[in-house]
Amino acid sequence: MKMSVADITFFLIGISVMLLFARIFGELARSVKQPIIVGEILAGIILGPTLLGLFWPEVFQNLFRQSENVGIAFEGLTTIAVVMLLLVSGLEVDLSVVLKQSRTAISTSLMGLVFPFFIGFSMGYFFPDLLGIADHSQKLVFALFIGVALSITALPVVAKTLMDLNLLKTEIGTVIIASAMVDDLIGWIIFSIILGMMGTANHGFGFETTFLLAFAFISFMLIFGRKIFNYALPTIQNKLSFPGGVINFILISGFLSAAFTEYIGIHAIFGAFITGIAIGDSVHLKQHTREIIHQFITNIFAPLFFVSIGLRVNFIAHFDIVIVAVFLILAFAGKIIGCGLGAYLGGLKRWDSLAVGFGMNSRGAMEIILGILAFDAGIIEEKVFVALVIMALVTSITSAPLIGFALRYKRKEKLITQIDPKLIIVSSATDKKTLISELAQKVSEIIKIDKEIIISEVLKREEIMPTGIANSLALPHAKIKISKPIVAIALLKNEIDFEAVDSIPAKIVVLLLTPQNDNELQLKLLSDIAKTFGDKNKMDDLLSDISPNSVYSKLQKF
Repeated sequence: MKMSVADITFFLIGISVMLLFARIFGELARSVKQPIIVGEILAGIILGPTLLGLFWPEVFQNLFRQSENVGIAFEGLTTIAVVMLLLVSGLEVDLSVVLKQSRTAISTSLMGLVFPFFIGFSMGYFFPDLLGIADHSQKLVFALFIGVALSITALPVVAKTLMDLNLLKTEIGTVIIASAMVDDLIGWIIFSIILGMMGTANHGFGFETTFLLAFAFISFMLIFGRKIFNYALPTIQNKLSFPGGVINFILISGFLSAAFTEYIGIHAIFGAFITGIAIGDSVHLKQHTREIIHQFITNIFAPLFFVSIGLRVNFIAHFDIVIVAVFLILAFAGKIIGCGLGAYLGGLKRWDSLAVGFGMNSRGAMEIILGILAFDAGIIEEKVFVALVIMALVTSITSAPLIGFALRYKRKEKLITQIDPKLIIVSSATDKKTLISELAQKVSEIIKIDKEIIISEVLKREEIMPTGIANSLALPHAKIKISKPIVAIALLKNEIDFEAVDSIPAKIVVLLLTPQNDNELQLKLLSDIAKTFGDKNKMDDLLSDISPNSVYSKLQKF
């Protein structure tokens, strides 16, 4: 059916209004340090049936529901937008990051998927009415969807949050990003299977065939497709106009893959996401090209998609406080506990693990996309969709403040209580150099740095000024090329003279290594350690049993 002049006119005006409101409210959200997506969704709620449709229904109908043709045009536009958004999200996935943090990332993502999925599936299956099930005949599919909805993490929002906090290149940031990548990949695979179980349009393919085709597609794209793209990109960049040729190639590849997965019964966005991963992994894809694609999609198509969310339902009429509260409780508990426990089991410290849990709790765009697909497929009804959008917004808004809280609280802890028990030794050394060499050897085994560098820097500092303190304590220290402070403790069988002010030889030696160019941190930690051992009674208690386990246990109580 051909669009009339009025249809085209109102369609173009509607797009203009959506982009205008998205920009205004997106910038307002950014000015108060919130994700731009929050402002864009708020713009949609204002333009949708919640406010504009309530107070000026004729204006709302003319702009967005002027005719069936306009509705179809908007649906096609938002479909293209969400496919392109997932293509960009895939480009942000760096498989090498996952491999570098394999142990911690796998542990975190596994627990961050299994734990929230289990509680989400259980609640959806045994208490479906509490979560607003639309069709009891689809209880299994509904329960599976709730499990996936609580398990997934929004990679783009997470990356932006970490950049804002200057944590993207840190150990915690790397773990969060790597875990979010794995979560997104597995989460979309599971959700695509759920859509296949519903019998969505798949040209007659059975569920088993659809699953096998999807598995073959993933395997091909992530194994052979990556190599093909990596080989093709330099040729395209050299032979075609730059960057237009490369951008065109990426979009064509993304749309073709999206068409294939839609054809076999899995949503188009999954094909775009996997293709984005395969292309983004190429070393030949220039950062300039990535930035152009990212800016093009996130400033034009993504705002249209997020504004369209508010146009779908009335957020006031379909607001159910019970369902919203249940989703928020399940979301926070499932992801923070699951990912936090996974990070802790993967080797991170307590507060670092909690920070990872807070970071992984951000749902953002991914949760909303899931909600829209489930809503359109008839898995959920309006009030559940509203609850999912609110949950996505709340988790995204609170992620950064909660990470900051965990890291601030961690800094308040005494460094001495965070020491690795492997760095407490009992030494038979009788002189400074031998003892420092033993401690350096132990440290080098943990942080993989040349022990000779440690020995040289510590002894150089020792020559400038002796580091004996008092109460049988010595505190040799140095600044070297490391990212975080390291403390090692030696319990001496033989006293060693570190020229303390009270002339008492050292019985406990604490080696402190801090990052270069951070004098303030070194001074603070030296002060903290000196205060910790400054109490003679505590020192006597430590020296009563110089076994590493006993000393570590007592230090935790300090």
